[in-house]
Amino acid sequence: MESLLDRWLWRQEYWLPPGVTWADMVETESVQYPQPRDLLITLPLSLVFIAARYGFERLVALPLSRKMGVRDTTRPVLAVQNVTLEVFYKQQSRSPSQSQFHSLSKQCDLSQRQIERWFRLRRNQDRPSNSKKFCEACWRFTFYMIAFLAGLAVLVDKPWFWDPSECWVGYPQQPLQTSQYWYYMTELAFYWSLLLRVSFDVKRKDFKEQVIHHIATIFLMGFSYCANYIRVGTLVLLVHDASDYLLESAKMFNYAGWRRVCDSLFFVFTAVFLVTRLVVFPVKVLYTTWYLSMENFQPFFGYYFFNALLLVLQLLHVFWALLILRMVWKFVVQGRVERDERSDEEENHTEEEEEEEEETRWERRKCTFDSKLPSLANNCVLNNLTNQRNGAPSRQPKAR
Repeated sequence: MESLLDRWLWRQEYWLPPGVTWADMVETESVQYPQPRDLLITLPLSLVFIAARYGFERLVALPLSRKMGVRDTTRPVLAVQNVTLEVFYKQQSRSPSQSQFHSLSKQCDLSQRQIERWFRLRRNQDRPSNSKKFCEACWRFTFYMIAFLAGLAVLVDKPWFWDPSECWVGYPQQPLQTSQYWYYMTELAFYWSLLLRVSFDVKRKDFKEQVIHHIATIFLMGFSYCANYIRVGTLVLLVHDASDYLLESAKMFNYAGWRRVCDSLFFVFTAVFLVTRLVVFPVKVLYTTWYLSMENFQPFFGYYFFNALLLVLQLLHVFWALLILRMVWKFVVQGRVERDERSDEEENHTEEEEEEEEETRWERRKCTFDSKLPSLANNCVLNNLTNQRNGAPSRQPKAR
């Protein structure tokens, strides 16, 4: 197995530029280079992050949400109980196809319109509360803030922080520093924890893009570490952390109802995001990986693969920038930031759907009335008989 990995996976043509072999990357007591086995620590460390998040959300974030005034007052309209639809919803799909709608309609003896309405109401029941959203945003804000400050502390005295062309001086024989190692491992473990919990977190409209982002980030960090792209990799991490904590803080104040603070933080986040993701990242990071790197070595497989992953990240940056600019446009038109365009609010209600909800409420009231009707009728009959018996003696003398 080891010989197979050495032959196919760890071929030096994949990981090292032309003219450099694995023999040139031999470690000594004073010089340490990144090793693929170092990445194994990120998996148990990600479990530590998950456990720490569990305790943080319950001991810190939840009490903080109450002090900031986060309320869970909105209650969605409950779907009518239906065993067949409930089993299908939990075991097969939350959004059936047209053929499945037709099949369920026959099984339940309901119209397709009623089935669609039931699934929409049922999905709204599973929408996360504001407290859960606040706790999630608070956890991410805490990590991104600490990671950004730690990244600045690690990189501020490094020459490639001020001049990205320094990333390639002496490449790939660039010794690994302890601060860079832990900065990399901590960030990689955190993204592993996000990926492992992505199905349990609040699902947003960009759920697929988030999964792609996490996977691309993990592959990018793992490959860059093995190929000793540590210097440029730390710049990528710092650029991303520079705006993420601002977004999470704006979400926290949004869930707490602090509209002015939320709007102010959102515009600060917008400015930082557009500058770092659409200006600094392509101009500084992509330019140095695409062009300046070739001044020190010839392109090889790792060069193309690394840059391809960076381009995937840049496409995601453009996608999220469009969503952010859409929110800015809504603010210009409506006068305030409505909500996160990616948020998973209750599904939009059209006039027809509102009428359907009224019908649902009326059906429930009708069912309640029908269930009470027999007892009401019996009470009325008994009351009439009682009144007739009581009134009979008083009417007999008058009749005589």
